[in-house]
Amino acid sequence: MRTIWNGSISFGLVNIPVGLALATKPAARQSDVSFRTLHRECLTPIKQKRWCPVHEREVERDELVKGWEVAKGEFVVVEEADLEAIMQIDDSKAIEITRFVDASEVDPVYFDRTYYLAPAKEPAAQRPYVLLLRAMQESGKAALGRFVRQGAEHLCLIRPKGDALALETMFLAEDVNSQAEIEEAVAESKVKAPELGLARQVIDSLVGEFEPNELTSQYRQNLRDMLEAKLAGQEVARPEPVAETPVLDLMEALKRSVEEVKDKSSPSAKAKAASKGGSRKRVAARKS
Repeated sequence: MRTIWNGSISFGLVNIPVGLALATKPAARQSDVSFRTLHRECLTPIKQKRWCPVHEREVERDELVKGWEVAKGEFVVVEEADLEAIMQIDDSKAIEITRFVDASEVDPVYFDRTYYLAPAKEPAAQRPYVLLLRAMQESGKAALGRFVRQGAEHLCLIRPKGDALALETMFLAEDVNSQAEIEEAVAESKVKAPELGLARQVIDSLVGEFEPNELTSQYRQNLRDMLEAKLAGQEVARPEPVAETPVLDLMEALKRSVEEVKDKSSPSAKAKAASKGGSRKRVAARKS
């Protein structure tokens, strides 16, 4: 596994060598297809220029400076030396664990990005890694800590993920918006026992196992299909507009949902689905 940072987990007098590896692809927050901006007339990629409207000319990179806008059109100039002065210089390369907490207490809203913590290659150095992993698995604990990478401080949470340790970089408390307004609105709304019972029936009927392979994007697939069709010179099929869903009474909607689930799970529906599956297999067998 390719690591982007190497250091150690440190707590008390314990130091565990680890490497930091990306758990998701660099462009995971975007589509897997990127676009360039072209001039429609000649299809030439457009260059973005650093233009000063006062001097009406392009500005070179060494003429640029950062500015903090304190009022409309008023800036405090910040030099690179100013930023370098407050950067944290930490040569320890250690993830300092400050506290162990119940993993269930940490709301995922605080998670920013996930990394894997890879153990050292030497068997003797892997043993403390496994020891920490097993202890956290059995206790249900996660570790809060912080580390410095490229001069920037990161708050983090280390947690077991299967038979590996994962590190979540975390947002600061001030970066997470309050949900108090929503909770106040919900507190004023009351639900009736029959409605709650039907809602539970619908939920129970849809209970299943979490399957990561089902986390797919229809948009990404449509984007790939569209680009391949364009490349092949085919006409791109446009999706039909989605009809508006009629507004139903809450109880009526819940009742219909329960009936729909019952119909799908009935013996006749299952037998029909099974016969279709069998016929498809027979057709496939004849083709082969």
